[in-house]
Amino acid sequence: MDKNTITGFVLIGLVLLLFTWLNKPTPAQIEARRAQDSIAKVEQAKRLEEIRIQEETTAAVEAEANVETPSDSAMIAERERTFGVFASSMDGTEEYTVLENDRLEIRISNKGGQVSYVRLKEYTAYDSSPLILFEGDESSLDFTLVTATNRVVNTAGLYFTPIKGNDPGTVTMRLNAGDGGYLDFIYTLGAADDYMLNYTIHGQGLNGVLSPGTNAIDLKWEQLVRQQEKGRKYEDQYTGLYYKFMADDVESLSQSGNRTERVSNRLRWIAYKNKFFSAILISDGGFESTTLDSRQIASGAYLKRLSAVTSIPFDLQGREATSLRYYFGPNMYSQLKSYDKGAAEGEQLDMEKLVPLGASVFRWINQYFILPIFDLLGRHISSMGLVIFLLTLIVKIIIFPLTYKGYMSSAKMRVLRPQVEEINAKYPGQDKAMDRQRATMDLYNRAGASPMSGCLPMLLQMPILISLYMLFPASIELRQQSFLWAQDLSTYDAIVSWDANIPFVSSYFGNHVSLFCLLMVIINVFYAKFNMEMTNTGQQQMPGMKFMMIYMMPLMLMVFLNQSASGLSYYYSISTLMAMLQTLGFRFFINEEKLLAKLEANKKKPVKKSGFMKRLEDMQKQQQEVLRKQQNQKKK
Repeated sequence: MDKNTITGFVLIGLVLLLFTWLNKPTPAQIEARRAQDSIAKVEQAKRLEEIRIQEETTAAVEAEANVETPSDSAMIAERERTFGVFASSMDGTEEYTVLENDRLEIRISNKGGQVSYVRLKEYTAYDSSPLILFEGDESSLDFTLVTATNRVVNTAGLYFTPIKGNDPGTVTMRLNAGDGGYLDFIYTLGAADDYMLNYTIHGQGLNGVLSPGTNAIDLKWEQLVRQQEKGRKYEDQYTGLYYKFMADDVESLSQSGNRTERVSNRLRWIAYKNKFFSAILISDGGFESTTLDSRQIASGAYLKRLSAVTSIPFDLQGREATSLRYYFGPNMYSQLKSYDKGAAEGEQLDMEKLVPLGASVFRWINQYFILPIFDLLGRHISSMGLVIFLLTLIVKIIIFPLTYKGYMSSAKMRVLRPQVEEINAKYPGQDKAMDRQRATMDLYNRAGASPMSGCLPMLLQMPILISLYMLFPASIELRQQSFLWAQDLSTYDAIVSWDANIPFVSSYFGNHVSLFCLLMVIINVFYAKFNMEMTNTGQQQMPGMKFMMIYMMPLMLMVFLNQSASGLSYYYSISTLMAMLQTLGFRFFINEEKLLAKLEANKKKPVKKSGFMKRLEDMQKQQQEVLRKQQNQKKK
């Protein structure tokens, strides 16, 4: 190494020593660096701990995934002991099979193998949404199966396997029972224009699976009934649970409040009835030992919760199937009646009795007189308002002889009014009331006039008028049919509405004023005044009777009918107007001078007393005798 090289290394060493001395950190910088090093060490230790925990958790999850825990094994074993061959049907994913024709869309769920959705294609709800009878959990049909080991299995929680055949209107929901055994629910939708769904239950290879003594299976059918119409109050009054005894009449639970009833006799069908639509479960073999229940729902989208717990025949050997049927459709009299066409005596379903046409004579009048005319007019006239008008006119023409006879009776008493007033003046005061009444009745008897002859025609007309009162609110033909300002003749036509709840008023009158109902009240007030003037016979009336007839009766009708069908108020309005026109016509065409002359001529003839009149006179004489005795006792 030469001198120059040594000198170079020495200079480089001096430069490095100088640079190191110049860049030496201060004591504060040394302390800060020590703190940073400590923090870094803590963070590094924390990260290492997190990595260790994560690795241990991952290892535990992988171990659980690959190794069954004792609790899982116990649960599976318990499920197999409880449900036996049905254990494998406990898990699944709910899916739907759709059956439809021109009138119905039905969805069958594989969970429970039951109908879970029904839509009526031809109808809509009051808010124009699709008319769905029920959907999802709103309806349930749950069968209770008792296994050979006395375990209870409910089908509503089991998953069935759908089997589609060549017929698009048929589906089989199969519940696997192991070793080739199964329980089938077979659904077959009827023709394109039918509302009936055939429902067959058939078992195969269930010996040793179900209890050996099984000859029937229990079921629970439950449904929430939706509100489908605008008027909740009146819809609720027509909504309820109906049932028909085997080869006997149709009964129902009370529509008001909550009701539970135990029925021991066999039933042919059970119906969950809305005002205009029904879901009916029909059993050809009958329902046994049935408990029926109806629960009121005060508000919301539903009106009632209806349920039935019953049992149906079941062949464990699989030789015979259990035949059921569903009816999902309108409460239309002609449609329901059609299912009994060709049925043998005692085999009729009588489902048309779900249509409330009144009892006894009123139902008979509607069934055989009013409905045929109503249906005939409806087939040829599209406007239901015009149909109601023509129906009212036809009824007025048919009962015209009775109306005429009633008017003639009041006309006879009216022309005798001056003579009745003379009798009132001859026998004034309350103490001579019996003498006054006797003299008046004697006058009527000699002249050939009778107050009863005017009441009888009116009484004979009443069944027809009451029958029409029953018919219109229950007629689905009026549903969503508009006329003039009314958009729906089957419910009220509000011109004024409010949301506030007014005690008593909201409950009985409603939160609205119906225009047809208001017009009916106005027309009835005018008619009452008009009729009282036209039929005034001069006899004294009870105090306040005039006010009652002119004002109170129409106002009571408004309270009763304000929430009812506008078609009914429209009918009463035109019926009253026709009655006024009839009365004016009678007054114009009947010569009352000739009528009075005829009555005066009758006085000269020998009086022929009927048995009724003789009994009436005898009663009057007895009353007079009692009154005289009372007056004599007071004088003493």
